Amino acid sequence: MARHNLLGSKGEMLAARYLLDKGYAVLHYNWRSGHKEIDIIAKDRDVLVFVEVKSRTSEMYGSAADAVTPDKMDRLIYAAEAYVKRNSIDLKFRFDVITVIGDSEPYRIEHIEDAFYPEW
Repeated sequence: MARHNLLGSKGEMLAARYLLDKGYAVLHYNWRSGHKEIDIIAKDRDVLVFVEVKSRTSEMYGSAADAVTPDKMDRLIYAAEAYVKRNSIDLKFRFDVITVIGDSEPYRIEHIEDAFYPEW
């Protein structure tokens, strides 16, 4: 597996552990609808949370959160809409971004709640 794929998998695992430690229930990892993917789907009390995880060894070339482009947001929104419809979900929801920075302990984790809003 390529180094960037290993870094991404490690980042998703650390992000899930972070959410569990905050009391979230993690429902799904890498949930797919066609070619669209949601890294983590979790519940924060009565709110469904769709989480995009971005991992970087450093922020030398810019913020990891900046990698969540409008195109990426559109793909996440599309997949989230498919998840809600397929599972007949009737909950409030939000889109969060978690960044994981570093290539060894201690990692720096930033959680951006309500990182963006869909227009549906």
